[in-house]
Amino acid sequence: MSANYQHARSYLDRLLRDHSLEELRQRLAPSFDNPSPKVPGGCRPNMENLQQRWQLLRVSPGSRESLADSETLAQLERYRNHIENFIGSVKLPVGLAGPVRVNGLFAHGDYYIPLASTEAALVASYHRGAQLISEAGGCTAMLLNEGVNRAPGFSFRNLRQVGLFVAWSLSEVETFQRVADATTRHGKLVDMSVVVEGNHVYLMFEFTTGDAAGQNMVTIATEAICAHIKANSPVRPEYSFIEANLSGDKKASAQSFLKVRGRKVSAEVILPPDLVEKRLRTTVRQVADYWRMGAVGSVLSGAIGAQGHYANGLAALYIACGQDVACVAESATGVTRFELTAKGDLYAAVTLPNLMVGTVGGGTTLPSQSACLEIMDLAGPGKANALAEVCAALCLAGELSITGAICAQEFARAHQCLARGNRPRSEAGESIRGCRRKRAESNEGHSDSESAI
Repeated sequence: MSANYQHARSYLDRLLRDHSLEELRQRLAPSFDNPSPKVPGGCRPNMENLQQRWQLLRVSPGSRESLADSETLAQLERYRNHIENFIGSVKLPVGLAGPVRVNGLFAHGDYYIPLASTEAALVASYHRGAQLISEAGGCTAMLLNEGVNRAPGFSFRNLRQVGLFVAWSLSEVETFQRVADATTRHGKLVDMSVVVEGNHVYLMFEFTTGDAAGQNMVTIATEAICAHIKANSPVRPEYSFIEANLSGDKKASAQSFLKVRGRKVSAEVILPPDLVEKRLRTTVRQVADYWRMGAVGSVLSGAIGAQGHYANGLAALYIACGQDVACVAESATGVTRFELTAKGDLYAAVTLPNLMVGTVGGGTTLPSQSACLEIMDLAGPGKANALAEVCAALCLAGELSITGAICAQEFARAHQCLARGNRPRSEAGESIRGCRRKRAESNEGHSDSESAI
């Protein structure tokens, strides 16, 4: 990381206004004073440990009640194996977008989508995009591929040992599959690839995971395979690690973008020009022009993929529906494409190669999260592929809505209108009133929030 001279000098000057260099040095030195009491550990919530943890904290009774409310305490057992050192639950507002009509291989019908967020205008934006897609007859969505990776790494003395190990590993794939099968009823080892770097070998194991997102499943299976390797390999590695940071877990990577991690899904819709003008208040040509400029901007920024804001909708849905929210780091990569067709329509498509979603296991069993999955009729076994296609439809809705807002020069104004507690400055008042007036004039049976962004 770097900073130019002016920024670095300015930052140092600000620090030295209040403290000398010696004082700053002392602040950064190790401190061996008696530490504060350790938080009582435990992965099984109970009232005794809960009380002990709260006794450590200096907070008002109201703050404690906000986290450890009566409903949360009545369902303590449901949080077991989901959290350690439990002190309560956090409440986030959940809004409903839709319905969005999905014509998919697995998701088929109209879906109301719960989104948990504190960002004003987010739900309104996805809601508008969902309604636009539905008016056009829905989007076509297709699950293209699936697979969850784990990539252990092995170090050897030299390349000769590497060659012997790779040759043996390639002959052991069926054995690896049997070892993995013994650890799970739902996961299957379906492929293995080999990456060699000097005297290091990375084995990339690819699993299917049924209706679970599957990170824990593939980790346990891979651990068993690694144990088999250590016990049976004709060449013993000097050291090894169950994950050598090649799988792309919880990070955007070019490898996952080009292949798959989780579920790969694509969704498309064709929008006639009159519908674009009526609902987005812009033209098909403007949308296509914006997409070209935005795609170049993605390249110039070094982004993996080219899309506007997948992370907004995915994070809100992941929180609401008990998904591993950190997986948004990899899930929110992909490609959005808007094109003017020969007939003058707008062709809109999104492709997401890294959707990490599941409808069983993990946070999907928590009270609020299972309720949100139930809203979409996507709770339980047999629903994960449909959830992935709904995620693609949601991202398509968000891309259409935000692009329309930017093209219609309503992006900032919509946030002014909808940002909670944000009173506009007087000079912005006319534009805000104009925003509200436009909403009223253009809704024609739609709710206010549909045309907000």
